[in-house]
Amino acid sequence: MEMQNEIKVERREDVTLFDVSGDVNRFSEPFFKDAYAQVDFQEKKILLKFHEKAYINSEGLKVLIQLLAETNKNQQQVGIVGLSEHFKKIFRMVGITKFANIFGSVKEAMEGLSGSAGHSG
Repeated sequence: MEMQNEIKVERREDVTLFDVSGDVNRFSEPFFKDAYAQVDFQEKKILLKFHEKAYINSEGLKVLIQLLAETNKNQQQVGIVGLSEHFKKIFRMVGITKFANIFGSVKEAMEGLSGSAGHSG
């Protein structure tokens, strides 16, 4: 059963957090666009927090890649948390980790985004 999308945008210190609930698919694009429209381009750190049960299909991956292309163009650093091991593996396979770091927790991501300049997989 598909879960409806919702993205809450909140600021935590110098990081903009996208709290993503629901499955990520082709219908997710306007939700991500709306969330990203709330980000000032001076804000250089974005954290995508997925909920453990979230499902991301191939169309959802395209939506995420479009978002990451924008953040890369704007020289913004992106972290991702909340992915299952399955999706961590998929994100690595499709190259998302070239544009975003995957972290184990929000705390780890906040520290990692604050202290790092590059991207790791």
